[in-house]
Amino acid sequence: MAVSMTLKEYLDNAGVHYDLVEHPYAVTSLHIANEAHVSGENLAKAVVLKNGDGYILAVVPATHHVQLGKLRKHFNRYIVLASEQDLHALFRDCSVGAIPPIGKAYGIDVIFDNSLYERGDVYFEAGDYMDLIHVSGSDFRDLMGNARHGEISQHI
Repeated sequence: MAVSMTLKEYLDNAGVHYDLVEHPYAVTSLHIANEAHVSGENLAKAVVLKNGDGYILAVVPATHHVQLGKLRKHFNRYIVLASEQDLHALFRDCSVGAIPPIGKAYGIDVIFDNSLYERGDVYFEAGDYMDLIHVSGSDFRDLMGNARHGEISQHI
């Protein structure tokens, strides 16, 4: 599959320089980081959450878990993990679970962890289980735009 069409169009329209990093098939973010030979701290994984208003992408390093309690306090509402059916409906051109963290490309609000803010290089899912996108840290911050950020995760 390589890069999802939605993501590719968004990155190209944004004028972002990126590299495609191919790796052997892997499903979990830590295994992907290992197979791609990149630091799990630099691999941004997207966790799709659902609240009363719709969906939110929580973006954290592969080495971290989202802390739902902190997000519930941050948004002052009940938040749960989205279902697999939700993922399929939201990210039609991606393998289920291989979610890019660029919410703007899919019309979804994003909150990202502070630990990703100062990274020199960031990698993230391209939409399948065999490819990553590599961007500079400054391009990643630009892609996050005015998304909220905070301490929303905990190291595994």
